[in-house]
Amino acid sequence: MITFVQKLNMQKIEHIGIAVKDLDESNQLFEKLLGRPHYKIEEVLSENVRTSFFRTGQSKIELVEATNDQSAIAKYIQKYGEGVHHIAFAVTDIRKEMERLKMEGFRILNEEPKRGADNKLVCFVHPKSANGVLVELCQEITE
Repeated sequence: MITFVQKLNMQKIEHIGIAVKDLDESNQLFEKLLGRPHYKIEEVLSENVRTSFFRTGQSKIELVEATNDQSAIAKYIQKYGEGVHHIAFAVTDIRKEMERLKMEGFRILNEEPKRGADNKLVCFVHPKSANGVLVELCQEITE
């Protein structure tokens, strides 16, 4: 029997994204919670966000702060407040997975993968087609 994880060629849960109002305050909070500092802060201009990453075993926590009021993260926080925003899966071939998921009936939010944070190509699956969960697919950029 082939499981969803095997079909997805998922290597692991890459990260869990958490929408935050204040990245600096949230970094301090998560440093206390996880017992270690973040290892990277990065701005993703195309998404109007600043991100911070913490390692947690084989996965990561990504804190995401809006850099302007038009950011999807700003709108998310305005509607739902701070909290878990998305779950990201590492995949080996993002374009292949996008096509497979489209054929399975999932709604993909972008036609082509785009450059995301932490040296990744990313795309998103609409939460309405995934039981209310925003799913991100991530592929390491190997240029």
